[in-house]
Amino acid sequence: MAKATIPVIEALRKTAANLQNKAPYQWGHMGLCNCGNLAQVVTNLDKAAIHREAMRRHGDWNEQLFDYCPQSGLPFDHIIDTMLDFGFTRTDLAHLEKLSDDRILANLPQGKHYLSHNKSEDVIKYLNSWANLLENQLVSGMVIDKSLFEPVAILV
Repeated sequence: MAKATIPVIEALRKTAANLQNKAPYQWGHMGLCNCGNLAQVVTNLDKAAIHREAMRRHGDWNEQLFDYCPQSGLPFDHIIDTMLDFGFTRTDLAHLEKLSDDRILANLPQGKHYLSHNKSEDVIKYLNSWANLLENQLVSGMVIDKSLFEPVAILV
């Protein structure tokens, strides 16, 4: 699972908000699909640049994640490198493309149910559920050092 960090959560939320606000979405386009929209937010590349680099080799996101080699020097592998360095895993991205991570699906407000991987409204639900899951992990992992707080006297 992706690292539960504020930047990762913000990237998920921003991608969901972009799609909610009618950002271009096309599941068969490497720069406009589920991973492509997230890649735009994480890498600051536009849809055309992501798609162009992906077309230098065969396959969709899942196939390219499988063929990924950090030493390849291929521009699309650099895009994947950036996303991995940001805090996502290859498994996360493969699940995002199919909306298939059981932990994220189970965290949906209505509980686990089928989402269509190529409908932007379902991608929005998945991204927000994922962000909520990571937020809960982040908050539950916080430790507050109570020694930093001075007792306050309450006068009655």
